[in-house]
Amino acid sequence: MIEWYILLVLFLFGGIVGSFLNVCIVRIPEKISIVMPPSHCPQCKKPIAFYDNIPLLSYIILGGRCRHCKLPIPLRYFVVELLAAVLLPGLYFWFGLTLPLVLSFIFCAALIIITFIDLQLQIIPDVISLPGIPLCFLCSFVVPWTTPFESAIGILVGGGVLYGVAAGYYFLTKKDGMGGGDIKLLAMIGAFLGWKGALIALVVGACAGSIIGVTVMLLKGKNLKYAVPFGPFLSLGAVCSLLYGKELLLWYLTLGRW
Repeated sequence: MIEWYILLVLFLFGGIVGSFLNVCIVRIPEKISIVMPPSHCPQCKKPIAFYDNIPLLSYIILGGRCRHCKLPIPLRYFVVELLAAVLLPGLYFWFGLTLPLVLSFIFCAALIIITFIDLQLQIIPDVISLPGIPLCFLCSFVVPWTTPFESAIGILVGGGVLYGVAAGYYFLTKKDGMGGGDIKLLAMIGAFLGWKGALIALVVGACAGSIIGVTVMLLKGKNLKYAVPFGPFLSLGAVCSLLYGKELLLWYLTLGRW
């Protein structure tokens, strides 16, 4: 009973955080305060009453529409709240009620913001990734999956690998093939997960990006020049590395013996 009570509390709190993440996703690219003004409809700008701002539930009750103007509210609001609400109790199964749970949830929350901003605008805001690098390095002193030394190497490896790929692509084609935001993001991931975790995140992200990217190109009838944001796939790879990094590394090493 206590276990279910804890999961319920974590689910509800995660939904509340998800509601705040939606604010960040909208306002950070616009470079406006994430605190003021209070939440309002993105279309008619009318303030949202507290009873219409209950995570998940309000979206369902209102049918995904603003109470005032009746225009549809993007489904992203519900998806982000649901992701955060499910993520927090999910991380609880890995880390329990510990400091690594708090730090890993904050890290994943930052990845959620980055993912949806990159999907919409194809940018990764420096205001998250640049401060995230030293903050994630500080986390390496207290988390069990990496050390400060591995974190420092992770920053160099994470940022250096993608920088090398971007520089090589530009040298061959004289065109930019990867944004600087992806480089900073992988450096942040390396700071939090260490160099092994950064490489796992990169491989998983590249595989997922290749499969999904090619599928999207075929469905939309685009050629290979079609730009697919890489940040969401790096974020997916980072979460996979955080939760299953050891298993993925062991599987790869075992595969190599064959």
